[in-house]
Amino acid sequence: MDTIWEQMAINKAKVTLMLVVVVLIVLVVLIASSIVKIDGDEVGIVEKKLFGGSLPEGRVLAVNGENGVQAQILAPGWHVKWKWQYNVTQIKMIEIKPGLVGLIQAADGRSLPANEIFAPEWEEPEKMLNAEYFLGQGKGYRGPQLSVLPPARYRINTKLFTITVVPITNVTVGTVVVIKSNVGEAGDSKDRLVEVGQKGVWKKPLTEGKYRLHTQAYEVTPISIRQVKVSYTAEKEQGEGRGYQPMKPITVRSKDGFTFPVDVRMTYKINSEDAPQVVATVGDDALVLTKLVTPAVRAIFRNNAEKVKALEYVQNRSKQESQSTSMLKEELAKYGVTVLAVRIGDIGDEKSLGVLLKTQTDREIALQEQATFEEQQRAAEKQKELTKTRQEAEEEKRLATAMYNVQIAEQDKLKKIIGATAEAELIKVTAEAKALAYKKISEVIGPGNAALIEIMKLVETGKIRITPEVMVGGAGAGMTDALMGTVLRGMLDKEAASGKK
Repeated sequence: MDTIWEQMAINKAKVTLMLVVVVLIVLVVLIASSIVKIDGDEVGIVEKKLFGGSLPEGRVLAVNGENGVQAQILAPGWHVKWKWQYNVTQIKMIEIKPGLVGLIQAADGRSLPANEIFAPEWEEPEKMLNAEYFLGQGKGYRGPQLSVLPPARYRINTKLFTITVVPITNVTVGTVVVIKSNVGEAGDSKDRLVEVGQKGVWKKPLTEGKYRLHTQAYEVTPISIRQVKVSYTAEKEQGEGRGYQPMKPITVRSKDGFTFPVDVRMTYKINSEDAPQVVATVGDDALVLTKLVTPAVRAIFRNNAEKVKALEYVQNRSKQESQSTSMLKEELAKYGVTVLAVRIGDIGDEKSLGVLLKTQTDREIALQEQATFEEQQRAAEKQKELTKTRQEAEEEKRLATAMYNVQIAEQDKLKKIIGATAEAELIKVTAEAKALAYKKISEVIGPGNAALIEIMKLVETGKIRITPEVMVGGAGAGMTDALMGTVLRGMLDKEAASGKK
């Protein structure tokens, strides 16, 4: 008997031990399966299944231990969450890389105020990311949040917050960004523009830089502030750089019924301070060209062409250019577009204005030929007048020369007369003086001796030779001496003859 009871006691102990082992194994398995390890780059999302009670109506996350997804998340480390009571989902941390921002959408919280579509921006965004604080003390709002997340890694309860990653607002060189705000107080708009921070199109654009904007709350419109060159021509422009826009040519109709193309080239720009006005009245860059500039250019050129005849339009290109420029500047300035230049290229072609232009060309050639002929006539008349003037000048010159020669001859004549008179007077005076001298000598020594003396003087000087004739050499006084010698000789001969008697 003792053996049986002992055997039964042993068997009972074994069963008990086996039960304990089984229980321990079950406990170990339960504990092991309920232990959760959260890695350093993970977040644990907890869902309670039992013994928590129901969530209040309209709530998504549990803040006070109710059944459902818990607001509190599990941080990195070891955690025991009974498998039968909780489900734990391990997710990676939210990472926002450089150049991006995170837009936040909350699935739970208070309802947004009336007429608001975004929850107010949090002054301390790190508190907002704490789901317990957000749904409790922070009194966060359900829906899109105005706050954005800058580049970083975040431990977020993704059952509460949905993060949408979008590029940062980057305003590059040569552009500005105009903001249309969907949040803020309504302001008194002027020209559809409001102050920065108010709801509407801000009158001050964002200049070069990087901005962390909620692109749903703040609609951004980039506007280029570089010059834009538009060519309304059928010909392809060569060498055009950034900002060049080829468009279809403009066709106009003149007052006299001619329809012809006009090549127009235009340069415009949007100044930084005018960009908000452009967005408020027109839209983006593409709309500025297609919906504003091009219709204005076509309308103004067509209206101007209707007021003049085709030939007048062709001949007054500069006037049309200046007039169109002034009108386009005035029209586009209303929308914030600054016109820099408008140029007219070719007007018409062979098909549209060929006959008219040929007629005009022929007329111009005829006018030029007539002008050339008239100019040649005027040149011939001037040449004729010039020749006549030269001839008259030559005749006057010859007449003056003749008159001068006559005057010279008269002076020569007068000179010769004066010289001859003077010479005759000299001869006369000399002769009288010598005659008087002979007379005086004759009275003293006698006529014969006086004559002889004078003859000997003449012979001595060689002015007279004692020959059958008397030689006369020289003129002036020599001639007088010779004559005197001859006279004396005659006197001697006469005295000798009278003595012989």
